[in-house]
Amino acid sequence: MRTNTGLWWLLTIFFLVVAVVYTAWNIIAHPDVPWYNGIEWVGSVALLFTALMGALIAFYIGKVHKAQGGELPEDVLTSDIDDGDPELGEFSPWSWWPIVLAFSAALGMIGLAVGAWMMPIGIAVFVVAIVGWVYEYYRGYFAR
Repeated sequence: MRTNTGLWWLLTIFFLVVAVVYTAWNIIAHPDVPWYNGIEWVGSVALLFTALMGALIAFYIGKVHKAQGGELPEDVLTSDIDDGDPELGEFSPWSWWPIVLAFSAALGMIGLAVGAWMMPIGIAVFVVAIVGWVYEYYRGYFAR
């Protein structure tokens, strides 16, 4: 967690520096207009907000790390695999439903870009994928 916090603070500093350089570069590139009209506001504000979001994540991760009261097993170099939490959930490595769900999301995005007539098809595939994924343990070879 400490490494993650440091990486996010480093990204925050990077995006702040890039925002300053980007803004200054735009001011220098347009010497014929006043400085406030030479700024490209969309990029400058986007880079500034990216830095602020990085700071928000770094602050949150730092607070969570401090509230834990100790290091995670992933952060200790001498820890074994068994030191971590053994229960990570139940996963179906044979399941094809996540691929169908991703296909439905792709159909939906293509529907937004190409034509609205594809959105109902994507929604229908989404419904089939969700129902199939939820009920995959109730039917067939892996039924319980």
